[in-house]
Amino acid sequence: MTRNDYERYAAAFNARDYDAVFDFYAENPRMAFFGIEITTREQLRAFYTFLHRFVRETITIEKFASSEELAAVEGVIRIEGIEDLTRETLDANGMQAFFPIAKGEVQEMRQYIHYHLKDGKIESVGCALV
Repeated sequence: MTRNDYERYAAAFNARDYDAVFDFYAENPRMAFFGIEITTREQLRAFYTFLHRFVRETITIEKFASSEELAAVEGVIRIEGIEDLTRETLDANGMQAFFPIAKGEVQEMRQYIHYHLKDGKIESVGCALV
């Protein structure tokens, strides 16, 4: 995966084109973050369709490095509330590790993301917030 490939991935994510996002993944990927695990296109679409009803989420890439087996990204994730997302709603949807956000509120978080690659496709994802 090159920087240009990742920029296309981020552009698809920022545009909410979940099918284009999932096309970057290997068959049977594993995305696990903050208590959520996604292994299929349908799970990815369902998770982000739900989340993005409440927030506008964008990735800004600051640093990128890659090899045959790994792509590492450092960037800022910007979350803007477009509808109130309450603790009750998060908990009811298995998202206990996520933070509530009110409409109009903005949260920016530095994120470090590791993408494990197989044949140029994302096989698994791990991330950490600062």
